[in-house]
Amino acid sequence: MASAFAHALMAFTLGRRSQKENQRKLLLLGIFCTILPDADVVMFKFGVPYEHFLGHRGFSHSLVFALLLGMLVTLGLYRNVPLTSRRGLKLTAFFFLCTASHILLDALTNGGLGVGVFSPFDNGRYFLPWRPIQVSPIGAGRFFSEKGLAVIKSELVWVGLPCLVYFLVSGLCRKIGRKTTSA
Repeated sequence: MASAFAHALMAFTLGRRSQKENQRKLLLLGIFCTILPDADVVMFKFGVPYEHFLGHRGFSHSLVFALLLGMLVTLGLYRNVPLTSRRGLKLTAFFFLCTASHILLDALTNGGLGVGVFSPFDNGRYFLPWRPIQVSPIGAGRFFSEKGLAVIKSELVWVGLPCLVYFLVSGLCRKIGRKTTSA
């Protein structure tokens, strides 16, 4: 898996430009959505094997889960917003994308058994053909080690830099857009 830091950075990147919503609430919920799929590691404590439907990187790492979580967060924490309204759909899409970004990052890692992207319809585990991100060790104790430092370095290159480029390009586009509309 990618680390919680990389997952949180994705939510921050996806939600940072939102201006109509309470940005702090939106970003915190987005970060929650990016990190929640890894709560499935608790299944190890119950004897559920890694490769099981409910095991690590199983159903909680699927597009179906991402959509359900997006809908639940919107319904539960934006109660005055109808789910099928334009705003409700935008919120659901944002939380879906945050959760789905977790799938993408994990599919780019170089370890594990793959990601259950299409679960429950297909319980196969998949990686992307290109896997440049170092897999993060499971557990905080193992993360704060030389291996964890290698993960952070990898994520700075493969997650941090693209996010920075996105911020710079989108900021430049907005600046150019403002100049052309005021001219």
